[in-house]
Amino acid sequence: MSPTNLPAGLEHGHVTFLGAGPGDPGLLTLRAVEALANADVLVAEHEVLGVVRAHARQGVAVVDADSDPGTPQLAVVDGASTTAGAPALRDAANLVMEAARGGKRVVRAVSGDPGLDAYAAGEMLACAAAGVPFEVVPGVAAAVGVPAYAGVPLRDAHGTDVRFVDARTASDRCWTEVGASDATVVVSATLDSVAAAAGELVAAGRKPDTPLTVTVAGTTTRQRTWSATLGTIAQTLKQAKVLPSPDGGRQVIAVVGERSAAAQREQLSWFESKPLFGWKVLVPRTKEQAASLSDQLRSYGAVPHEVPTIAVEPPRTPQQMERAVKGLVTGRYEWIAFTSVNAVKAVREKFEEYGLDARAFAGIKVAAVGEQTANALIAFGVKPDLVPSGEQSAAGLLEDWPPYDPVFDPIDRVFLPRADIATETLVAGLIELGWEVDDVTAYRTVRASPPPAETREAIKGGGFDAVLFTSSSTVRNLVGIAGKPHNVTVIACIGPATAKTAEEHGLRVDVMAPEPSVLRLAEALADFGLRRRASALEAGDPVTRPSERRPGSRRRRTTT
Repeated sequence: MSPTNLPAGLEHGHVTFLGAGPGDPGLLTLRAVEALANADVLVAEHEVLGVVRAHARQGVAVVDADSDPGTPQLAVVDGASTTAGAPALRDAANLVMEAARGGKRVVRAVSGDPGLDAYAAGEMLACAAAGVPFEVVPGVAAAVGVPAYAGVPLRDAHGTDVRFVDARTASDRCWTEVGASDATVVVSATLDSVAAAAGELVAAGRKPDTPLTVTVAGTTTRQRTWSATLGTIAQTLKQAKVLPSPDGGRQVIAVVGERSAAAQREQLSWFESKPLFGWKVLVPRTKEQAASLSDQLRSYGAVPHEVPTIAVEPPRTPQQMERAVKGLVTGRYEWIAFTSVNAVKAVREKFEEYGLDARAFAGIKVAAVGEQTANALIAFGVKPDLVPSGEQSAAGLLEDWPPYDPVFDPIDRVFLPRADIATETLVAGLIELGWEVDDVTAYRTVRASPPPAETREAIKGGGFDAVLFTSSSTVRNLVGIAGKPHNVTVIACIGPATAKTAEEHGLRVDVMAPEPSVLRLAEALADFGLRRRASALEAGDPVTRPSERRPGSRRRRTTT
């Protein structure tokens, strides 16, 4: 029974024990997302709190189950930072039961899968004993998901047996059994104890030269995997300068066995070999503008960091915009041309102010300067009649724009809502084609506030691996509010004009998009990363990110 359809009069609330997977937010199930959206209270382990909280509804009470007892735990999403007088967390089981008895829909989120979590099992028994209805939403277990992301299949065509061992609770008998078998062994351990676990297997009968892989931070962009043997893993970690964690609790998954595909990992390591794996990429655009670009960067393994360099504000005198929108309704225009997502947003907001919707565009031809602007129109309910077939720019739009023909065009006027700092290219081109243009300031662009000090320091200190510049203004504004990117940072520009501005500000341009498109810019950066990785492997060097270069090392100029 769904928790959203509980019978009237039911004494207790409902608890959903939910597996949040091993770390990658994309591994949450559809059922998990649905349960999170309906939760009144979210109790989650600290390591998965960020994964599940993003799907919780506004106003949900959020509890970090790993916080120290005696501290206020209850926070409200998009509300007060901490609820005044919130009860101290005695333990997660008590809090879950207390909330459920109050008629709340509680989601108890754990790492991996609830069926493999000993604490979750105890909480389920407590619910059953108290008559509190509950359900279980399985998640991807770390012991299965992490090897998959590390490129280590657990079984082969020979049907090898697979054994799972938790090194923290394994008995001597358990080690003896797996040591005497030829099964592939998946060991859940900590970074500080994995070498001891390898020693237990050797003592139980496994050969010291048995292949072994160890993966830390699995399924996240911090993932790192080492290949070794049971006898050499301690030395391998030491040579890699892997430092013990302060609390000794950094979780790892080790896969042991002759047929565990450890020797094939170079061919099967699909995740860590992504072209921009682990790269921290600065995206100097507003959150709305950066969404699709950030998604594409994530698909290449990057970690995008969005920093707005401009803020959008209404025009100082709104009367011109108001007259133009009214003219749309009264039939004053044959065309309306949108040159940015912000222009679509400005017109849409004015429509909503007047109680209008997409139907007001009936009978009017609509042009969009490019794919992103066209998508914003489609989201508004308007399918553009004209999008450039070539270059996605004002010049590209003019290439496809029809000249005014008094026989076929009953009206000769175009409405052009745009930014206050837009160039005159489109206006001049439309006039040359015989059209009258109402060039209207729909919004103003102003320099955004500086980003936090931590971000500014990372920009100037080489903490970012790359920065994507999508216009000349993003170059000027980023340098103005945050300073120049460090010399080790890869500079990628959307086109020649933007590259020229970057060079004028003392930046060396490493990557340029083959055409002025933010998606092609991301592709060009991924190609750069792929070639960089291939060069390191060919030279026998370790694959590093640009930000990992030694201080003082010089970069060679790279072109695309």
